[in-house]
Amino acid sequence: MIKALKFSLFFLLVCFYSASFGQNVPVDFEFNGNGAWWSWRVFENGQNPPLEVVANPDTSGINKSPWVAKFLAQANGAPFAGCETKHGSDIGSFTIDQSNMIIRIMVYKSNISDVGIKLVRSDNWSLGEIKVMNTKINEWEQLTFDFSSHFGLTYDQLVVFPDFSGRFSENIIYFDNIFDVEYVAPPEEPPTLADATLTLPNVFSPNGDGVNDFYSPKFTNADWIDWSVYSRYGQLLFKTKSLTEKWNGWNFNKPLPDGVYYIVAECGSDETGNVVKKRSSIHLVK
Repeated sequence: MIKALKFSLFFLLVCFYSASFGQNVPVDFEFNGNGAWWSWRVFENGQNPPLEVVANPDTSGINKSPWVAKFLAQANGAPFAGCETKHGSDIGSFTIDQSNMIIRIMVYKSNISDVGIKLVRSDNWSLGEIKVMNTKINEWEQLTFDFSSHFGLTYDQLVVFPDFSGRFSENIIYFDNIFDVEYVAPPEEPPTLADATLTLPNVFSPNGDGVNDFYSPKFTNADWIDWSVYSRYGQLLFKTKSLTEKWNGWNFNKPLPDGVYYIVAECGSDETGNVVKKRSSIHLVK
């Protein structure tokens, strides 16, 4: 009987110790996660509007989470207006060590200002907040706080100062994913290489009116081109490998008469290796 009681007491102590030193992270504000149902208290913020859990204002950036925290920093609030968890029961009790000394938070702000994070002991003692300024506005950014100087200290309360600055108007700050892993951007996909294309117009009018006076193939993504114009009898009238040169409808410094001529052209892309070859007729009309 005594042995059973001792075992039960030991089991309860182990459970209590584990519960007391369990850290409820990451704070992601999801309904089945941490933060959404906590007893957040807002302080030094005018009328102290409560912290809200709202839909993510921008899921196109680095934060894909459906739900985030929304803090309304009032104009008459103190620069250090913020919100804090309830001692022990929310974030839990934890000791700063190698695994949790780096604290990260994602913020979405319309202004540039410091964001502060403070850890508080169960007797309300603290070393004070650490502040990091955001560098981006109107998009999610992950900020990193180094608490390695707190190594070995045990805390049970988290305090967030979303807009640690004086302000002349209300600022809305969204924050999320506290104590989360470092965000690493996915590798950029290599650009898609495009094949060369070639189109041969079939009419032009070299009459000097400034409209369609010169002829050249139409091409895209070509690194080289080679094209020639022939008479209906097979006589070579014009040839070029220039990407910019055009034919004016002349041969041996003389304008050619109206009629049908023939073009042979090819071009290609060095990047993709494709080659396009085409033949067509040209109607020269003045």
